[in-house]
Amino acid sequence: IMENKNVGYLVLGIAVLLVIIILLFQSALKDIVAATCTEVGHGIICPMNVAINQQTILALAIVGLLVIIAGVLIFSKPKEKIVIRKVKEKRKKLNLENLDKDEKKVVEILLKENNAMFQSTLKERLDVGKVKLTRLLDKLEAKQIIERKRRGMNNIVVLRG
Repeated sequence: IMENKNVGYLVLGIAVLLVIIILLFQSALKDIVAATCTEVGHGIICPMNVAINQQTILALAIVGLLVIIAGVLIFSKPKEKIVIRKVKEKRKKLNLENLDKDEKKVVEILLKENNAMFQSTLKERLDVGKVKLTRLLDKLEAKQIIERKRRGMNNIVVLRG
């Protein structure tokens, strides 16, 4: 990504190049006009001299516009970048007082396992049936203590908070 300042310097460089080309072109044309107009007898009041001057002024005006644009780009302040940082929420303390012994056991196992584990592994650890575990997890989910996330054919049980 090019910054405005760099683009401004680039436009300014192009403008300087154009001025040089215009002046060289004007000089060459004046030499040609001077050589051809003296033969005809027009001299300095040759209509070609007037046309060359008008074209040079027009070209330099366009270059002046480029210089103004370059100046604006160089001296304009860049837009401020907006930085958004996510602040991690602190885990709230789990209230285990209102839980029965099986629910407490589930929470303790999840705490030991970095707050997440597959439902099938939890079933083996608790040594309970699928139905009992599902009902247990439903209760904990209703109390917003855990959350179940589907991963393919398995559920991952995650401790909330």
